[in-house]
Amino acid sequence: MKRKNSNKKSPKICFAASTGGHYEQLMMLRPLMEKYDSFVLTEETDYETSLKDKKTYYLHQVNRKEKLFIPEMIGNSLLSLGIFVREQPDVVICTGVLAMIPMCLLAKAFGRKLIYIESFAKVTTPTETGKLMYRFADQFYVQWESMLEVFPNAKYVGSIY
Repeated sequence: MKRKNSNKKSPKICFAASTGGHYEQLMMLRPLMEKYDSFVLTEETDYETSLKDKKTYYLHQVNRKEKLFIPEMIGNSLLSLGIFVREQPDVVICTGVLAMIPMCLLAKAFGRKLIYIESFAKVTTPTETGKLMYRFADQFYVQWESMLEVFPNAKYVGSIY
């Protein structure tokens, strides 16, 4: 009988989400944050989003309709690269959206696992970020059964609320 290696390190997890509802959905995964070595990646806002007991990193808020969208995404990509190199996450769990794309793509580029959870607010149509992440995610979850028509290879898990 083989013995399990008790020295096996648990994975380091990056929990990534923009502000607002995406961040609120991410906070539903707080029990996982407590269970694993992890950190949070979100956007800088005027209101408090940091968790007192969890390392939190901030990116610039971006909106694809703003004039500075491309420079802001380049800046967020560089910030994400620095955070990725410093933290070396094994897994990125993301609930979206735009500012989180660089961290998700870095995870895939460096052979790490990407888990994407499509927004609870999307019942019949996908988010733009969801459409992109569907191509890259190792596991892609939807919170409405109707979204399996949009993402046929996704896993329906019900609401994370």
